[in-house]
Amino acid sequence: MASTTKQLGLLSKQTHVLNLEDADIRYTPEFYSTEVANTLFDVLLNETDWQQDTVRVFGKKHLAPRLSRWVGDPGLRYAYSGLTMETVPWTDTLLAIRADAEGACGASFNSVLLNFYRDGRDSNGWHSDDEPELGGQPQIASLSFGAARDFRLRHKTDPQLKYTLALENGSLLFMCGPTQANWQHHIPKRANAGPRINLTFRSIVE
Repeated sequence: MASTTKQLGLLSKQTHVLNLEDADIRYTPEFYSTEVANTLFDVLLNETDWQQDTVRVFGKKHLAPRLSRWVGDPGLRYAYSGLTMETVPWTDTLLAIRADAEGACGASFNSVLLNFYRDGRDSNGWHSDDEPELGGQPQIASLSFGAARDFRLRHKTDPQLKYTLALENGSLLFMCGPTQANWQHHIPKRANAGPRINLTFRSIVE
């Protein structure tokens, strides 16, 4: 797939800054047009060698409630939930999306985690993207394709601070600064939800 913004159909839409304490989060609901987002969903679905990982939660091993794939520069490793992942090579599609995300966020990314939520039964538990490999203030660019799903946030020390945002088809969510140190997020189950693919670009510090 071509790597230019024009050919990917990037839209210049308003970015919303979430008014949350101890966080820097920005949301662009129509980062890609619906037509382009739908095309990217189909391409990513078919070109990705999806796998279901086994993760460790509270000391017990479970099959992750979603399919995933880790893509990035050669030799990178990333560990979370008792799982160590090694990257597979970039595709032209992912390189093109990465270029758009880097341009919009003013950041550089050397890897991306792809998650495929097959339906509303698939989910992602409470967590922060705060592994040591991501550095002191991780920069995470999250792009969503397919069905909208709720993205819930909660403050780590103040239980009164909560926020829910629907991540729409073709949207970009950028989390940076102190966000991961102070907040957790998750994707809850949702009845009757359709399939969704999420890409979270990040940079592993070697």
